[in-house]
Amino acid sequence: MLTCPACGRENPDGSRFCNACGADLAEPAAAEREYRKVVTLLFCDVVGSTALGESTDPEALRTLLGRYFDEMKTIVERHGGSVEKFIGDAVMAVFGVPKLHEDDALRAVRAAVEMRDALPELGVEARIGVNTGEVVVGSAERLATGDAVNVAARLEQAAGAGEVLLGPETAALVRDAVETEELVLELKGKSEPLVAHRLISLQAQVPGFARRFDAQLVGRERELRRLQEAFGQAEADGSCQLFTVLGSAGVGKSRLTAEFIGSVDGARVVRGRCLPYGEGITYWPVIEVLKQLPPARELDLDPAAVAAVEGLLGDEPAVSSTEEIPWALRKLLESVAASAPVVVVFDDIHWAEPAFLDLIEHVADLSRAAPILLLCLARPELLDRRPGWGGGKLNATTVLLEPLSAAQTDELLERLLGEATLDVELRERIRDAAEGNPLFVEEMVAFVEASGDAEVTVPGTIQALLAARLDQLEPAERGVLERGSVEGRVFHRGAVQALAPEETQVESRLTGLVRKELVRPDKAQLTGEDAYRFRHLLIRDAAYEALPKATRAELHELFADWLAEHGLELVELDEILGYHLEQAHLYRTELGDKEPGELGRRAAERLASAGHRSLIVGDGAGAANLLTRAVALAEPRSKDGVELLLELAQALIDSGDLREGRLRREEALELARSLGDRALELRTRCDLDELRITTDPSFTAEQALDRGREAVRELEQIGDHQDLAAAWNLVAFGENLRGTWTGMVTALERVAEHARLAGNRRRESEVLFFVGPATFWGPTPVSIGLPRAEAIAESAGTLKWGKAWASRAVVGFYGMQGRFEEGRELAARSSSILEELGRPIELHTMAFWSAPLELLAGDPVAAEREAATACDGLEAAGEKGFLSTMAAMLAEALYAQGRLDEAEAAVRRSREAATSDDFNAQAMWRAAQAKILARRGELEEAERLAREAIEIIDRSDELSHQGDFRVGLAEVLQLAGRTDESIPVLEQALERYEQKENRVAADTTRALLAEARG
Repeated sequence: MLTCPACGRENPDGSRFCNACGADLAEPAAAEREYRKVVTLLFCDVVGSTALGESTDPEALRTLLGRYFDEMKTIVERHGGSVEKFIGDAVMAVFGVPKLHEDDALRAVRAAVEMRDALPELGVEARIGVNTGEVVVGSAERLATGDAVNVAARLEQAAGAGEVLLGPETAALVRDAVETEELVLELKGKSEPLVAHRLISLQAQVPGFARRFDAQLVGRERELRRLQEAFGQAEADGSCQLFTVLGSAGVGKSRLTAEFIGSVDGARVVRGRCLPYGEGITYWPVIEVLKQLPPARELDLDPAAVAAVEGLLGDEPAVSSTEEIPWALRKLLESVAASAPVVVVFDDIHWAEPAFLDLIEHVADLSRAAPILLLCLARPELLDRRPGWGGGKLNATTVLLEPLSAAQTDELLERLLGEATLDVELRERIRDAAEGNPLFVEEMVAFVEASGDAEVTVPGTIQALLAARLDQLEPAERGVLERGSVEGRVFHRGAVQALAPEETQVESRLTGLVRKELVRPDKAQLTGEDAYRFRHLLIRDAAYEALPKATRAELHELFADWLAEHGLELVELDEILGYHLEQAHLYRTELGDKEPGELGRRAAERLASAGHRSLIVGDGAGAANLLTRAVALAEPRSKDGVELLLELAQALIDSGDLREGRLRREEALELARSLGDRALELRTRCDLDELRITTDPSFTAEQALDRGREAVRELEQIGDHQDLAAAWNLVAFGENLRGTWTGMVTALERVAEHARLAGNRRRESEVLFFVGPATFWGPTPVSIGLPRAEAIAESAGTLKWGKAWASRAVVGFYGMQGRFEEGRELAARSSSILEELGRPIELHTMAFWSAPLELLAGDPVAAEREAATACDGLEAAGEKGFLSTMAAMLAEALYAQGRLDEAEAAVRRSREAATSDDFNAQAMWRAAQAKILARRGELEEAERLAREAIEIIDRSDELSHQGDFRVGLAEVLQLAGRTDESIPVLEQALERYEQKENRVAADTTRALLAEARG
């Protein structure tokens, strides 16, 4: 007899096609196919067979065992299982091969009970073990392989005569149909005890299910009305509305959306989706939306917005940066919405990267005078990642799609069935098992109609349901579906053909899958291609998970090769290719392949390239994700490995993880040393020392300068421009630490020169943005410094994070000129950008300019708010260098409010964090402490600290702080009754303010002088 590899039906020898399903019985590919399946295995063994053999005539024993084997086989097959083999007097049966049923676990338990009950009539007893788990099976020979088989055998061996023991997965699947007793077993060959269940009793059930696809929406009238009202409000008052639909897989989010879109007249509807693998492809939904909207150049948009959009769709990150995307998309949507309302549907945002979620909130928060509805669909896991999603927004609505009630499920069943009839008991079982999930209901009804199997029980989970449904497909159709699943939820016909070159009817197979509602046509991302979308992600998952890991590895690699040739137009091609090569490498590694190194190397190169791009445009979190994966795959003992670690460290630092960033730089340093590459070692050490400046109070400015200059001298002989840029950068930050800003600018000029020659655009850009703050804190007068700072900010162009950095100095200069509102607005915009980008350290350091601005404005409460928030954030990140100065600023704000004890606590915080030669912090905490002590009457100590503060700050070139601390000394002298002595001190302060052109501080000092002179 020939067994059909498609349906398992036996056919007469010599048959060319299966008499049941028509499949080709001679097709070798089908016979050789392997699948991963979750099946249920049953082992049954006769108890006391040795004694039976001693007491029974061989012929009688042969007859007895023949009857035993025949009866066991009959029972197993009656319940839809198959006997894989007989081992001595033991029977091994599997439920789920060749065809899965949703109630395979229950079928196996029923068979076990019937086998146990039939044995007494045969004059023997047996013990039975039943276990459910994933195995690899062959379509033709049906041999199941995997640990689940071993566990089933061990359960049978542990059972007593007449007992049935269930494994934990089996017991969970049949828990509503059985009564069991739990027991813990120490099984041979298992490292951990197993929680098994002894079967006590089994309830009788009659399984079955079915499905149709023409039903109307049921039970979502209220949610649909709220969605229509949100659109109506957007249309009526020209506002942007954020509407989020949450719900578990299959509960009806997509169905509700389709109903709503069908009810909207006159609106432009566009859709974007987050890719199912969700790693790092941050702005894929934006790209999809942009392709459905008019070209940016055809709209009346700011040129910067046009550049940002085209940069996103282009190849060069310098043209378009992720920082510009939220603003540019908002402007584009507002322009399109000027002529007709726009509905933007973002699918599966529970997979979104934080930067993309920030983008949605940016549009929702800032869009004005434009009818836009942002409709977001997500599973409830979104709230685990973003607990405050939509919270606090007056224009935001979030609804959770609850399961349908029993009455609503009955109504859905009626609409699905139409004029067809279904057993009442079966209806109830479908309703109960579906638990109100419409997709569960629909799939169950469809399965009954397709299979005609009245014995199929209502499935316990949708994953098992879909796996069973895919098992009903003709092998060629299933093969096409599986190949599509490798690309993802949306896949292209050309990719399927590339992954199945032997298949000559790909298009007709896909058409059949469309008819069966497993896939649907979709918008292609590649020119000249047809695209298809899995009707539900879980269908894709079920198809993909059935593939053996070896096959997955092969197909991921093949797909990457195909996409590398056909996907050149994709903006994030490196990221996608890196993912597929990474998957191929990981699967081969799991399977024990000792040499998957070439795959890992290719994956690392692609991921590193994508990470580098993200780093350039300021997406630290995205870069960290991509580069972490690249590091895990790359060849570690190489110069490229060091370079990769340094880039990863920078990405981690940008995203606020200073501790991990330092560990990665330390790892890079050890690797560089082990390679014997002295230039690389020096560069890596300089990068590490730069981070130590802000995290290690014991690392002084003098050490940084000495080590940086030493590295420069050595690298001028042995290094390249990349190495020299790092060395000069350390020198620059050493000058920064001690407040010698003229020296810092000089060093930064050298950094910029070498970075430019090395082609390091990121470092070259950062240098420029640091020049502005150095100009502000140093001796450069406002009349020269402010235009310079504004020009630097303007030069950032579409690089939004660069504009935010450079704008900090502009905020400070505005404060000196008394332009407080302009300064506040600019600080708020810059902070918002940094917050959007997930760059917390830079966000906190904005307070270096916003807090002094508020003090100059005479608002110490606002200054306290700025400084206190920054101190807490910096301390939480493990940062010390900025914290030491920021805590001293906080002390000044608290002192100005007369809160001396709190001010003194802030002084201690500054003192403990400050490096010994951090002139700024050391002077600031002394100046603040001096005034506190003077107010308490400790005048001698106060004067000593105030003069120390001046002596220290005068080593720097910070004119404004030199003036500030002289004003502080004058206050101490006046509190001591020595007003005449305070006059020349105030005159010195005024001289420095005037030299800096700090008009606000100069005016205040003149008033103090007038008062002192009487």
